[in-house]
Amino acid sequence: MKNQLLSGPYYYGMKDLEVFKKKFIQDNLGKPLFLIRFEKITGLNLTEFLDLLRTDFYTCLDLEDISFGFHYIEKKDIILMGIAPLFEWDIEKFPNIENAVGKFQQECLRNKTASFHFGVSRTQSNFISDNDEVYTELFKSSEKNLNDNLVRWSWTYYNKANTYISGSVHEAMIQPTVIYHPKEKTFSVKGGEVFVGGGAYIGYKDLIGDIPPDQDLNRIELLILEKLIIACESAPGLLKFNISPQSLIDTFSYNDKVDRLKQLITNKDLNPENIRFELVEKPYDDSKFPLKDVCQAFYSHGMSFAADDFGVKSQSHQIVLDLGIMIKEFKLDPISFKFKIEEDQIKFLDNLAFIDYCKRLADNREAVITAEAVEDLDTLGFLMEHQIYQFQANILFGKMTLSDYKRDFDNLHSIPEDVVREVLTDKILSEKQKKIGNLFRVASDEGLI
Repeated sequence: MKNQLLSGPYYYGMKDLEVFKKKFIQDNLGKPLFLIRFEKITGLNLTEFLDLLRTDFYTCLDLEDISFGFHYIEKKDIILMGIAPLFEWDIEKFPNIENAVGKFQQECLRNKTASFHFGVSRTQSNFISDNDEVYTELFKSSEKNLNDNLVRWSWTYYNKANTYISGSVHEAMIQPTVIYHPKEKTFSVKGGEVFVGGGAYIGYKDLIGDIPPDQDLNRIELLILEKLIIACESAPGLLKFNISPQSLIDTFSYNDKVDRLKQLITNKDLNPENIRFELVEKPYDDSKFPLKDVCQAFYSHGMSFAADDFGVKSQSHQIVLDLGIMIKEFKLDPISFKFKIEEDQIKFLDNLAFIDYCKRLADNREAVITAEAVEDLDTLGFLMEHQIYQFQANILFGKMTLSDYKRDFDNLHSIPEDVVREVLTDKILSEKQKKIGNLFRVASDEGLI
């Protein structure tokens, strides 16, 4: 196979790695990219094997709108094949590349045409990372997948993460944040927390929970973040994204990466001041790159932060102290408020004191308090009584697609408090609300607004 290096339009980057990176990665910015690694090829010379890939393997893919190119690592006798879509791939027609290569391998063995080892890697987005970073990630992952295949593992966890988020951007969902206006006595949707949803991926925590700790979770979080920002194109209101402090430190410790993310946000017709990162409760090490310095680069572009599951004893409390005014939101778990004075007077008083502490801290930081997952009217009433007016309240709005959110956002304002209480207290309407999960739609259908 050595000394048979090819050139021509079908073999871009065959001899030049930088050309391969540019044509494969840079020219396909943001598209799903597949890197297939072929090793220990026997039975055919290099030219013959490449022709086989361009004919028989292409037939296995059963796709027309793809571009592909090759790079040959002569010293190691390794062929790298890059595949990218020419256009956007429909989720229903999204190809199973690894199965196609496996089928191709079996046919080659059965026909005694050739034998080889293979590994497949992929990335969904490459907006933030540069060509070298994406290539390195794909190269390492393809090597691991090849080794996994040899011991009967068909897919790496990194690629499994990509499988979760490989679908249409329209699968992204949003949990609306609702704000109460005490003077007008109305509720409005202010924005919401964005996450990957739909059929291909049910929950962010499920994905992270499926992946062993020795995998690159921070890289996976970056892929999810890119996908969500892309899905939010032209979305109104405050958009909030979960991310771990360690992912911020590891990914964005150099300002040019932050600048690239800001450019992606701008390109998607989003306002950086409407972007907020929820720093989730996970341990982190910022001895090399202080979290405060990393976050300052985002803050200078107008982006802000929230402390998720905020509490006195939690690490998010330390984040609040470290980041100061960059924290614009404290997210509280209302399960702490589900108590009655006659059941536990000490707990009742402790929580009152904590709420008061949060409010004073929020006032000092010019921040807001958001109560998450408010499930019942009693909790909602208790929070409003203590002047906490911002909620991710399941009893008001359930999760919705971003397309529905963008379409209806301008109408999800100034819903009278009386209407809200009527829907939530009426037996028939409350059941309808539980089923539909959109208080505005229920009230509209019933002619209340």
